[in-house]
Amino acid sequence: MYKRILVPVDLQEEDERLRNLALNKAVELCRFCDARLHILTVVPDVGMPIVGHYLPPDAGNQIVEEAEKLLHEQVTKDIPEDIDIQHIVAQGTVYRRILKTAKQFGVDLIVMPAHRMTLSEYFIGSNASRVVRFAECSVLVVRAEFDPQIVCIR
Repeated sequence: MYKRILVPVDLQEEDERLRNLALNKAVELCRFCDARLHILTVVPDVGMPIVGHYLPPDAGNQIVEEAEKLLHEQVTKDIPEDIDIQHIVAQGTVYRRILKTAKQFGVDLIVMPAHRMTLSEYFIGSNASRVVRFAECSVLVVRAEFDPQIVCIR
Protein backbone atom coordinates (compact mmCIF):
# COMPACT_ATOMS: atom_id res chain seq x y z
CA MET A 1 0.00 0.00 0.00
CA TYR A 2 1.93 3.09 1.21
CA LYS A 3 5.68 2.90 1.79
CA ARG A 4 6.55 6.56 2.37
CA ILE A 5 4.21 8.96 4.16
CA LEU A 6 4.89 12.68 4.51
CA VAL A 7 3.29 14.77 7.22
CA PRO A 8 3.96 18.51 7.44
CA VAL A 9 4.06 19.82 11.00
CA ASP A 10 3.44 23.43 11.99
CA LEU A 11 5.69 23.96 14.99
CA GLN A 12 4.06 27.36 15.59
CA GLU A 13 0.60 25.86 16.19
CA GLU A 14 -0.09 26.47 19.87
CA ASP A 15 -2.87 23.91 20.30
CA GLU A 16 -1.11 20.57 20.70
CA ARG A 17 -4.17 18.52 19.77
CA LEU A 18 -4.63 20.44 16.53
CA ARG A 19 -0.89 20.27 15.81
CA ASN A 20 -0.89 16.48 16.25
CA LEU A 21 -4.10 15.81 14.32
CA ALA A 22 -2.41 14.72 11.07
CA LEU A 23 0.63 13.33 12.87
CA ASN A 24 -1.48 10.82 14.82
CA LYS A 25 -3.27 9.68 11.66
CA ALA A 26 0.08 9.30 9.86
CA VAL A 27 1.43 7.13 12.70
CA GLU A 28 -1.64 4.87 12.43
CA LEU A 29 -1.12 4.52 8.68
CA CYS A 30 2.63 3.88 9.07
CA ARG A 31 1.91 1.04 11.46
CA PHE A 32 -0.80 -0.42 9.24
CA CYS A 33 1.28 -0.23 6.05
CA ASP A 34 4.74 -0.68 7.58
CA ALA A 35 5.68 2.66 6.01
CA ARG A 36 8.42 5.18 6.68
CA LEU A 37 7.30 8.52 8.13
CA HIS A 38 8.83 11.72 6.76
CA ILE A 39 8.10 14.64 9.06
CA LEU A 40 8.52 18.07 7.50
CA THR A 41 8.46 21.53 8.95
CA VAL A 42 8.86 24.62 6.82
CA VAL A 43 10.46 27.83 8.03
CA PRO A 44 10.49 31.18 6.23
CA ASP A 45 13.26 31.85 3.73
CA VAL A 46 15.02 34.88 5.19
CA GLY A 47 17.52 35.01 2.34
CA MET A 48 15.15 37.09 0.24
CA PRO A 49 16.66 40.56 -0.28
CA ILE A 50 13.64 42.39 1.12
CA VAL A 51 13.89 40.42 4.40
CA GLY A 52 17.56 39.47 4.61
CA HIS A 53 18.69 43.08 4.56
CA TYR A 54 17.23 43.62 8.03
CA LEU A 55 18.53 40.44 9.67
CA PRO A 56 21.99 39.25 10.72
CA PRO A 57 23.81 37.17 8.07
CA ASP A 58 23.41 33.90 10.00
CA ALA A 59 19.69 34.38 10.84
CA GLY A 60 18.59 31.74 8.32
CA ASN A 61 20.91 29.13 9.82
CA GLN A 62 19.73 29.97 13.34
CA ILE A 63 16.09 29.59 12.33
CA VAL A 64 16.76 26.20 10.71
CA GLU A 65 18.76 24.97 13.72
CA GLU A 66 15.99 26.01 16.12
CA ALA A 67 13.36 24.33 13.93
CA GLU A 68 15.42 21.11 13.84
CA LYS A 69 15.69 21.16 17.63
CA LEU A 70 11.94 21.74 18.08
CA LEU A 71 11.05 19.09 15.49
CA HIS A 72 13.26 16.48 17.20
CA GLU A 73 11.69 17.36 20.56
CA GLN A 74 8.18 16.91 19.20
CA VAL A 75 9.05 13.63 17.51
CA THR A 76 10.68 12.29 20.66
CA LYS A 77 7.57 13.25 22.65
CA ASP A 78 4.80 12.29 20.21
CA ILE A 79 6.04 9.50 17.91
CA PRO A 80 6.39 5.91 19.15
CA GLU A 81 9.84 4.35 18.86
CA ASP A 82 8.66 1.60 16.50
CA ILE A 83 8.04 4.11 13.68
CA ASP A 84 10.82 4.65 11.12
CA ILE A 85 11.21 8.44 10.91
CA GLN A 86 13.05 10.99 8.84
CA HIS A 87 13.11 14.62 10.00
CA ILE A 88 13.15 17.35 7.36
CA VAL A 89 13.42 21.11 7.82
CA ALA A 90 12.97 23.20 4.69
CA GLN A 91 12.92 26.91 3.96
CA GLY A 92 10.46 28.63 1.68
CA THR A 93 6.79 28.68 0.82
CA VAL A 94 4.91 25.99 2.75
CA TYR A 95 2.92 24.33 -0.03
CA ARG A 96 5.83 24.47 -2.52
CA ARG A 97 8.20 22.83 -0.05
CA ILE A 98 5.64 20.12 0.78
CA LEU A 99 5.26 19.30 -2.92
CA LYS A 100 9.01 19.41 -3.57
CA THR A 101 9.77 17.19 -0.56
CA ALA A 102 7.10 14.67 -1.58
CA LYS A 103 8.62 14.41 -5.04
CA GLN A 104 12.21 14.32 -3.74
CA PHE A 105 11.55 11.37 -1.42
CA GLY A 106 9.08 9.50 -3.62
CA VAL A 107 6.27 9.89 -1.12
CA ASP A 108 3.14 7.77 -1.68
CA LEU A 109 0.87 9.77 0.62
CA ILE A 110 0.81 13.22 2.17
CA VAL A 111 -1.20 13.50 5.39
CA MET A 112 -1.93 17.05 6.42
CA PRO A 113 -4.27 18.90 8.73
CA ALA A 114 -6.94 21.37 7.69
CA HIS A 115 -8.31 24.08 9.86
CA ARG A 116 -11.28 26.32 9.44
CA MET A 117 -10.38 28.82 6.75
CA THR A 118 -10.34 32.53 7.20
CA LEU A 119 -12.03 34.79 4.69
CA SER A 120 -8.73 35.58 2.94
CA GLU A 121 -8.02 31.86 2.46
CA TYR A 122 -11.29 31.46 0.55
CA PHE A 123 -9.96 33.91 -2.01
CA ILE A 124 -6.25 33.07 -1.93
CA GLY A 125 -6.39 29.37 -0.99
CA SER A 126 -4.90 27.42 1.88
CA ASN A 127 -1.74 25.32 1.85
CA ALA A 128 -3.85 22.16 2.09
CA SER A 129 -5.93 23.08 -0.96
CA ARG A 130 -2.81 23.88 -3.00
CA VAL A 131 -1.16 20.61 -2.02
CA VAL A 132 -4.32 18.67 -2.93
CA ARG A 133 -4.51 20.47 -6.27
CA PHE A 134 -0.87 19.99 -7.33
CA ALA A 135 0.42 16.84 -5.58
CA GLU A 136 1.51 13.91 -7.73
CA CYS A 137 0.56 11.46 -4.97
CA SER A 138 -2.48 10.87 -2.79
CA VAL A 139 -3.28 13.46 -0.13
CA LEU A 140 -5.26 12.80 3.04
CA VAL A 141 -6.60 15.99 4.60
CA VAL A 142 -7.46 15.38 8.24
CA ARG A 143 -10.09 17.69 9.64
CA ALA A 144 -10.72 18.40 13.26
CA GLU A 145 -14.23 17.69 14.43
CA PHE A 146 -16.05 20.85 15.33
CA ASP A 147 -14.99 21.17 18.90
CA PRO A 148 -14.38 24.69 20.24
CA GLN A 149 -11.49 23.35 22.28
CA ILE A 150 -9.49 22.10 19.28
CA VAL A 151 -10.71 24.14 16.33
CA CYS A 152 -9.36 27.65 16.28
CA ILE A 153 -10.91 30.16 13.96
CA ARG A 154 -8.20 32.43 12.70
